Amino acid sequence: MGSAEQWVTIAAVLLGALTTHLTTYAMERQRKKHELVTRWDGKKLEAYEGYVDSVRACIFLAVHLYECREGLRERDKSDQELLAEMSEAGRTRGRAFERIMLLAGDDVVEAAHDLNAVALQVDWQANGKTEGTLEEWRERNRAVFRAINGFHEEARKDLGVDGSVSGEKHPERDLLLPSARQNGGTGSA
Repeated sequence: MGSAEQWVTIAAVLLGALTTHLTTYAMERQRKKHELVTRWDGKKLEAYEGYVDSVRACIFLAVHLYECREGLRERDKSDQELLAEMSEAGRTRGRAFERIMLLAGDDVVEAAHDLNAVALQVDWQANGKTEGTLEEWRERNRAVFRAINGFHEEARKDLGVDGSVSGEKHPERDLLLPSARQNGGTGSA
């Protein structure tokens, strides 16, 4: 074997080794990137779940307080107890919102800001900071659940989930439960 053939063989071996190394490096990098995306998607999902749960907890407490104050529900706790529970739920909602701020994409953050603004309107009417009629109360409750659906839409997009929670296949529904319609329609959904 001549020296030219030896150089070609050495070059082929080196090229093969370099190609194998680069391919392995690229595959390992892609695997780590996928693991990182998957890990963050899991954290995002937890944050989104926790946030919506905390918003709903605040709404349910606000509904309870409002119904007691308006005589639509038999009082089982004092206003002070309900206000204390609402305050704690509000702190939990705030902490959950901070996780959204840290992990979510821009559109999800904006949807969370919108949801917070509407949810606060429910809180404020329940605790008497904002005056309003029963119909305004009902509309605030419908608005907050529309905002929750808007948040769900943006969270689903951010996580890459197919489909939608609204639109033609999911027409807008009246958010009042049958029991709420019977007892004055407070929207305690």
